Amino acid sequence: MQTIYFDNSATTKVKPEVLREMLPYFTEEYGNPSSIYGIGRRNKRKIEEARERTAKIIGAHKNEIYFTSCGSESDNTALKGIAYLKKGNHIITSKIEHPAILDSCKTLERQGFRVTYLNVDKDGFINLEELKQSITSETVLISIMFANNEIGTIEPIEQIAKIAKENNIIFHTDAVQAIRKCRN
Repeated sequence: MQTIYFDNSATTKVKPEVLREMLPYFTEEYGNPSSIYGIGRRNKRKIEEARERTAKIIGAHKNEIYFTSCGSESDNTALKGIAYLKKGNHIITSKIEHPAILDSCKTLERQGFRVTYLNVDKDGFINLEELKQSITSETVLISIMFANNEIGTIEPIEQIAKIAKENNIIFHTDAVQAIRKCRN
């Protein structure tokens, strides 16, 4: 009997070329990259090379690339870091975000932040007018998922980013699924 796996957006096998490149660090070159000994320094160089390669792929500066253990950790760090840093207490997101976003928002609500959860239409898109109307002088962050992992909706991120910029609000997007769904 053949098994077909339909949830590659959640997790999938590692590509053979990635496994080949990573195998030495799982078996022989497993030194701490923050250490001062040789194996650690070599690993630090490899991490910096990966940072540069990643930055080049997405058109960023290498100093803008942070590696985390998963998308959920990245979302938590971004939302809470921005919320605690900025003056204001209002966040806008949608009702269909990844649990990492929704759970972070619930935590922030318990700490006194106000969160507006935007509705989506029958196709899973937020309403840009509702977004604009939700903005207040206390809004510090808009967080809308780029490509939804459950329904495949690809939100109008450029327009959302423009609205955020026009209102001097930080815009965050969970783009974990976007690389699989959006091609240039």
